[in-house]
Amino acid sequence: MGRSRGGFTSKLHIAATDENTPVAVVLTPGQTHDAAAFDKLLEAVPPECRPEKAIADKGYDSAEIRDALANDGMNPVIPSRSNTLDPVLLDKKEYRERNRVERLISKLKQFRRIATRYEKLAITFLALIHIASVLIICREFVNTA
Repeated sequence: MGRSRGGFTSKLHIAATDENTPVAVVLTPGQTHDAAAFDKLLEAVPPECRPEKAIADKGYDSAEIRDALANDGMNPVIPSRSNTLDPVLLDKKEYRERNRVERLISKLKQFRRIATRYEKLAITFLALIHIASVLIICREFVNTA
C-alpha cells in the first residue's frame, strides 16, 4: 500500500482481452505513476496472448512505451496528453474499445473485498483479484453455455 493525498491506496494495472478475461494483473502503490508499471505489465502478458493492438489511457503516453509495443508487434492506441508538443494521431473508434477494461474493473468491484480493499498485504489482495477474475471467467462461461 502506498501513501497518497487520500491516505493509503493502491493501483491495479490490468491487461485484458475483453471485459471478462484478464490476462495480466500488476498491483502498485497508489503514488506510483501508471507508466512505471508498464514494463511489469507487459512482461506478465503471456506470449500466446499478445494482441494486435494495445489500448491504454493517457497515463501510458510516452515514446518509450509506444516503441516497446511496436517492437513486440502491437499497434499502440494511446491518446496524447494535453501538454504534449507533438501529439500522436488517435483512432477514436479503436480507442472506444478501452471501455472493456473499465467494465472488467467494474465487475471486479462487485466483489466487496475487492472494492473496499480490506487486505493489508498486497499479495493477499492480489490473490483475491485472481480468485475474483476466475469467478468472472467462470460466470461468463456458464452464461454462454
